[in-house]
Amino acid sequence: MGQITVRDITPDDAGEVLTLQRAAFVQEALIYRSVDMPPLTQTLDEVRAELEENLGCVALDGPRMVGAVRARRDGDLLLIGRIAIAPDQQGRGIGTTLLDAVETRGRDAGATEAELFTGSLSEANLRLYEREGYRETQRVPGDDGIEQVFLRKPLTED
Repeated sequence: MGQITVRDITPDDAGEVLTLQRAAFVQEALIYRSVDMPPLTQTLDEVRAELEENLGCVALDGPRMVGAVRARRDGDLLLIGRIAIAPDQQGRGIGTTLLDAVETRGRDAGATEAELFTGSLSEANLRLYEREGYRETQRVPGDDGIEQVFLRKPLTED
């Protein structure tokens, strides 16, 4: 395992990002006992369109993409989504590295706060986000009885 490097995400990354996303979210599908979740049903064209004018980043171990995150600015808010880490690379700090990088990009683009969400059963994700300074702001119940947990973090140094 080599040094992790981070670079901007581009539409040309769509195929690799989709493959990585599907591999990463299979674990989530097992937790939720459902493969009917957007990261697993999204098409290549949808991913490519999302990567236009995106503030996201990818993590590389040599030439291999081992992590990806998408983000876009909505006013003062940086909306972070689809954090995906290759299953065999989890636990190496790649998620933290990507969050730091995308928060910096959002701050540089003028965002003052970041928001992301995960499912209420995704305990490892919740621990990561809370460790990185995110605080729960809202829980939205789903039809399946599972809640979506929204978390926010200020991006400004007050």
